[in-house]
Amino acid sequence: MIALSLAAFAIAGVTNTTLEAGVQSIGAMAVAILGVYGFAQYARASSREHLAWLSVGLWGLFILIAGVHLVGLGVVVGIAPAALGPEILAATLTGVTWGTLLGATASTAFLGFREYGARQGVESPEEQVLESDLEL
Repeated sequence: MIALSLAAFAIAGVTNTTLEAGVQSIGAMAVAILGVYGFAQYARASSREHLAWLSVGLWGLFILIAGVHLVGLGVVVGIAPAALGPEILAATLTGVTWGTLLGATASTAFLGFREYGARQGVESPEEQVLESDLEL
């Protein structure tokens, strides 16, 4: 499920190449929504610890891929093997970038929701002391 969600995010990132609202943008948004839904299903079935490690891993991978963008897609495409077309390589790197960014964001958000839900109704000892009526 996680691979399909990341693939949906990558497809949405590669598909939405224009800022104008149109069929292409609506299609990319629909694919991204499917990716979020798949990620939500995965997050519901996994533990908090696993979701935390997934989030850290995806953020680390995104930072590594951002280094490729720091160098520039033109430079990377120039040193790539001739078997890959420059357009295909640029689209692949863009898709992987969007997939890891949206995946890391979604995993962090769902981890936050889970942590918030786990702590709801649980007060720390300091809060219990502050809320109680102390007679001196």
